[in-house]
Amino acid sequence: MTKLKTLLADPARGLVAPGVYDAFTALLAEQAGFDALYLSGASIAYTRLGRPDIGLVSVSEVISTIELITDRVGLPMIVDGDTGFGNALNVQRTVRGFERAGAQAIQMEDQSFPKRCGHLAGKKLIPAAEMVGKIHAAVDARRSDDFQIIARTDAIAVEGFDAALERAEMYVEAGADVLFIEAPRSLEQMGQIAERFSARLPLLANMVEGGMTPMGSATELHERGFRVVIFPGGIARAMLRQGQAYYASLKENGSNAPFKERMADFDELNGVIGLPEMLAHGAKYE
Repeated sequence: MTKLKTLLADPARGLVAPGVYDAFTALLAEQAGFDALYLSGASIAYTRLGRPDIGLVSVSEVISTIELITDRVGLPMIVDGDTGFGNALNVQRTVRGFERAGAQAIQMEDQSFPKRCGHLAGKKLIPAAEMVGKIHAAVDARRSDDFQIIARTDAIAVEGFDAALERAEMYVEAGADVLFIEAPRSLEQMGQIAERFSARLPLLANMVEGGMTPMGSATELHERGFRVVIFPGGIARAMLRQGQAYYASLKENGSNAPFKERMADFDELNGVIGLPEMLAHGAKYE
């Protein structure tokens, strides 16, 4: 497995990290040929809790999800750590837990708790100095500098674009490995972010369908100077439409027959999740 730090070290290489929320979606993303994954806190809330992304997910739920994914797939994974789940001491416990579980990066934001999705209104921020302390705490807590600290600021929506740039400067100085300025409102703002920071450290861009940031392809964003592009909640939104259609069909027809062409059959599913290989492996111990 190539380390995330190694992937990020090549300025000529763009990295696309699709959002996943469990071992099954992570396996599908790996089979599709991606080089890295993004474990979305929002998608954990959507799928494990059936709730919105407003700070309801606990650190233990995230860690248990990391463990299940890393037991199944070998790709490096960026994990959404929300606010670090508390103060600087909580951040250190979160970093240790994520790293032990097999994550290769934590993304932390400067919202107050309870946080909310970066593309929702009504966010509140902690003081920039407090976030600087959290970044220092994260750097000190990691066992290896291969584990990447991604600093995110949500200041554009709360304090304005210039304030977001000022906070970003502080977070870079504090030791962040990757910078994530959430929800720029225009291509002009994205250009200013890239011009100011892209030569200094990798930048992350977040593509949210229906969100505040103009949608662009990974190739376009890489060319603009964003080394990492995440599509965090896309799989949950895709599954939503498919699931609604499936259950509506089953309710109406009392059978899966009308939906059959849109479904995998029993053998196809077992092939994708590795049943033949597991049975062959288990036979060695009989």
